Amino acid sequence: MNGFDTAHLVYLIVLGLAVVSWFVATNKESLGKVTQQAMIWGLIFIGVIAAVGLWDDIRQTVTPTQSVFSNGNRIELPRAPDGHYYLEANVNGAPIKFVVDTGATGIVLSMADARTAGFTPEDLVFLGSANTANGVVRTAPVSLNSFEVGALRDTGLRAVVNEGDLDESLLGMTYLQRFSSMEISGGKMILTR
Repeated sequence: MNGFDTAHLVYLIVLGLAVVSWFVATNKESLGKVTQQAMIWGLIFIGVIAAVGLWDDIRQTVTPTQSVFSNGNRIELPRAPDGHYYLEANVNGAPIKFVVDTGATGIVLSMADARTAGFTPEDLVFLGSANTANGVVRTAPVSLNSFEVGALRDTGLRAVVNEGDLDESLLGMTYLQRFSSMEISGGKMILTR
């Protein structure tokens, strides 16, 4: 524990003693009830400190992340609270979060994610088109130098950049077909090569 943490701890102890002293001084005639209330507030205080200290573990339990197993041929994606499955990959060395979309034909990058992956959307040629829920949008073909998820690495994948308002990039069937099986079980999507 460094000096800064020690100072905070001392401050909290002094503050706690001051609050307990105030309760006792103002409620001498009903000391049993004051003691009971002080114990309840003390337990609440300890609970809050425990929750803050364990927040990373709690968050991991509440919102689990994807798992890539060491043998490199299996990925487990937990179902997100919104019901979708998300996969995080390094595309051309940059982290990008994809919505797994079995209804999409290919890999579709949003304009923002295309920039993150090193493409300059202003220099792309938007010759293609795609039908979306928001109508027809123009697309530009690109080649992904690298697409990495844990130990799994693919090179030269074809993708398109969507010129429309796409919040998140899509991971469609051209990538998913690289796996020998795709299973949904126990709130997880399991991709196996």
